[in-house]
Order: sequence, then structure tokens, then C-alpha cells
Amino acid sequence: MTYTENVQLALQSITSNRLRTMLTALIIAIGLSALVGILTTLDAVKKSMTEAFSSMGANSFNIRNRGSGIRIGGGQRPKPFKVIRYEDALTFKERLNTPAKVAVSVMATGGATVKFSTEKTNPNINIQGIDENGLASQGLELAQGRNFNLTETQSGSNICIIGSEVAQKLFKNQSPIDQIINVGNSRLKVVGVLVSKGQSMGFSGDRSVYVPLLKAKLINANANPSYTITVMVPSNDIMDNVIGEATAEFRKIRKIRVTDPNNFEITKSDAMAQTFFEQMQAIVWGGIAIGIITLLGASIALMNIMLVSVTERTREIGIRKAIGANPSVIRKQFLIEAIMICLMGGTLGIFLGIAIGNLISLGMGGSFIIPWQWIFGGFAVCVLVGIVSGYYPAKKASKLDPVEALRYE
Repeated sequence: MTYTENVQLALQSITSNRLRTMLTALIIAIGLSALVGILTTLDAVKKSMTEAFSSMGANSFNIRNRGSGIRIGGGQRPKPFKVIRYEDALTFKERLNTPAKVAVSVMATGGATVKFSTEKTNPNINIQGIDENGLASQGLELAQGRNFNLTETQSGSNICIIGSEVAQKLFKNQSPIDQIINVGNSRLKVVGVLVSKGQSMGFSGDRSVYVPLLKAKLINANANPSYTITVMVPSNDIMDNVIGEATAEFRKIRKIRVTDPNNFEITKSDAMAQTFFEQMQAIVWGGIAIGIITLLGASIALMNIMLVSVTERTREIGIRKAIGANPSVIRKQFLIEAIMICLMGGTLGIFLGIAIGNLISLGMGGSFIIPWQWIFGGFAVCVLVGIVSGYYPAKKASKLDPVEALRYE
């Protein structure tokens, strides 16, 4: 008997037991959707994180008063050191004698309302102070207008650069350049509009307003903010040397004694992503464990159904053996039937898993992906579950005595 005939017989059996088959396939679908959903979510978030950090440039590092704070589950919260002052950040920028470019930035407020004429935004606009290198350090590009110059950042000019979402909300179809907007209690002239970057891990540059560094210092909602220093190195070959120079220079500025440890954190942009990915492995293994446990239950249910099917079709097996079917043919028939039930449930489960995973990812600010490796892996798991669950019932069916099977009823 050919595989085509075995597939046709399997489809006939599945059609004659629709409810039982659907329930079993649904259990398999739930198991695979849990597995594929969790892994799809993690892949999508990982892709978003990689894009976010790569846009900042792989050859850069940050100097902050505390660690990145990336931790999953337990673990100690990074110890905060004393804040990095405005004066310290500018002194470092002037003194660092390397080929690297230095950018200084600070978050002024995270809940401002921006107004223009009768239009206004929701009170969720980030106001960030940057210098002339700030846009480059964050991987931001101008769609219209110009960047700040050195004089403007140091004099605190009443100008700003706005994100694309802010521009679209306030100005609709007109040009924002040289228009006056109200940002909180400040009146600022728009000199630039950024290219849309989308949202990454909850932060959106499109929903931000960038002001000169000194202006941010004057309007900052925090009385004692800590500034972030970003050092952009032209080549990865000299990264370690520049980090060494930066560490020594900033220790002098902070007046740290030789015997004392650093009271600031230096973090490479890609190192932050790698730390996050390493700590996410626990979630990956947790997702795999949940999927395996659910699939184990599904495989037991499938084996039980196949054993019932063998018992119900004992006479049919006897007739087929009497007309020449050998044990190998009978065994293949029941194995193919088990695999087909798994593939039916697996197809639904993989589709649901990808949909759920991407919905969660988009809700977290991640991107949409089609995880081909999990799709092919899911189908491979379906075939494996079908073989494992169907082998014993198929073997039992192939060993039935044709005479006893014909007398069964």
C-alpha cells in the first residue's frame, strides 16, 4: 500500500471522529502556541533591542552615575553613585584628548505638554537636553531643519528640535520650522524635525522634544539631575584605549583617590544589550519548559485516542490483514494518522503563537517578526510527537492476530 492510500485512510478515520480529533488537536495547539508565542515575543524584543543599540553605534560607551539596571527576576538593584553634574560633564568633554566625540545629555522631564495655536499633545512628551553631538550619539536624523550649534547649547537658546509624532500632532500639513511652540512653561522656536524612528522598549524619540543642554538645566523638573556622557569612538580597535583614557580623566574630575574604586559606571552600548539577552535566557528556558509540559499532556491524550481507535477498528485491521496487508503497512497507517492529527493541531498552534507573540511584542514597543526557525521547529516537534504518541498503538495494531481480529465485536 502506498503512502497516498495510507493518508486517505487516515483522513477517513479523522473525519469519522471529528470531535475527538479536534479536542486532541486543540491540546497540541495550546502547547505549541505557548511555546512559539513566548519564543516569538523574545525574538521580537531582542530584534528591537538590537536595532535600538545598533542605531546608537556599536563603537560608543556611556558614563553614568549608576548601572544599566537591566535585571530579570531577582538580583540586586544597581548601586547609584553621586550624580554627574553639568559642570563635570562639560569639563570632561573639554579635557578628553582622544579622536572620540563626546556628547552630553540629560532628561529634563518625562511628562510635558506641548502646544501650538489650538493644538496640544497629551502630557507624555519627553523633554531632553542635548549638545551639538546629541543627535548623532542617539542615532537620530533630521528630516527638516538643522541641528544645534555649540554656541546655542552653551547659551541655552530658546530653540528646540521635535520628534515626528509631535510635529504631526501640532502642525498637521504645515511646516514646523521657525514656528513658536509652548513646551511646558517655555516658548521655543522649532529649528528641526526628526526622522521617525518608532518606539523601542517603551521609549519613543518620535514623542520627544530636544532642547539645548543649558536650557534643559534651567527648566529641569529635577533639582539635582545626573547627566549622561556618551563617547563615540571612530574605530573599535581603539575602544579599550579610549575607555582607559576616559576613566582616568573622569576619576581626576571626580577627585577619586588612587586607592578608591570608581564612583561612576562605564557601559558599552552593545554590552547593555548583551547583558539583557543573557538574562533573558532564563525566560527562554521557562517558555520551552511550559511548552514541553503541555505537549507531553497532548501526546498522552493522543496516544490514548489512538489506542481507542485501534480497539474500535480491530475488525477492520483483521480484514485488511486477511486480504494481504502486512504488519508494516498497518503500522504505517496508524503512525501517519497520529502525525496528521499533530500537524493539524500544530498548524493552528504555530499560527496562534506567532500572532500572540507579535501582539505582546508590539505592545511592549518591539517589532513584528515571522520566526521561521520556530515555524519549522514547531512542525518538526509535531512530527516527533506524532511518532512518539502513535508508535505504541501502531505496533499493537500491527501485531493483532487476523483470525482473532475477525472474530472481534
